[in-house]
Amino acid sequence: MSSSPTRTVHVAVYDHMADWEIGHVLAHLRSGEAQRRPGGVRVATVGMGNAPVTTMGGLTILPDIALPRLKPSESSMLILPGADTWDCAPEAMAPFSSAAGIFLDTGVPVAAICGATAGLAREGLLDDRAHTSAAPEYLLATGYAGFRHYRDDLAVTDGDLITANPIAPVEFAREIFRLLDVYSPRVLDAWYRLFGRHDRDAYAVLAEASRP
Repeated sequence: MSSSPTRTVHVAVYDHMADWEIGHVLAHLRSGEAQRRPGGVRVATVGMGNAPVTTMGGLTILPDIALPRLKPSESSMLILPGADTWDCAPEAMAPFSSAAGIFLDTGVPVAAICGATAGLAREGLLDDRAHTSAAPEYLLATGYAGFRHYRDDLAVTDGDLITANPIAPVEFAREIFRLLDVYSPRVLDAWYRLFGRHDRDAYAVLAEASRP
C-alpha cells in the first residue's frame, strides 16, 4: 500500500436506510486494488448522533461519528443513501442536506442516491447542477428549481456531486470509484462489466488486480 495518508470516506447512516444502495460501494472500497491505490480508503459511518440506527434490512449500526463533529477538511467524500425518512420526515433529515451543501461549498465530493437526492433538491443543491433521481416528477414535488438540469440517466456526476436512481446501486458505485480514483481505468471498466453487465470474462481482470 502507498505510504500516502489514508483517505476517509464518510457514509451517512440513519434508521430505515436502504442498505443495498451502498452495498457495492462499501464492499469494494475495501478490495485489494482499491486499498493499494495512493492513500487507500477508510470508511467511517456518520449518524445524526451517537445512538445506534437500524437499516431497512434490519442491521444495527453504531455510528463512528456524530454529524455535528464531521468536518469536510477531514473527509474525502460524504455518501448519502436513500431512506423512507427523506420523504416522510424531510425536516429530520435536513441536517444531512445542510452538511452536503457545506461539503460541496468547500470542494469535497458528495454522492446521493434515491431519497437523498430529494433532500439535496430541497436544499437547493440541484438547482444549478446536472443530476438524476428516481424520476423528474419525484424531484419536482420538492418544489426545487433545477428541472432543466435533470438527466434521465442511472447515475450522473457533475463536478463534485454524484446523484443516482434508486435502481442503480452499481452505477452509483462506479461513479464513486471513478471520482475517488480507487481503481485504474482498466480495472474499473472490468468491475462494471462484471457487476453491471454480468460479463464473466471481466472476472479475470479483477482477480489479477486483487493479487498482492
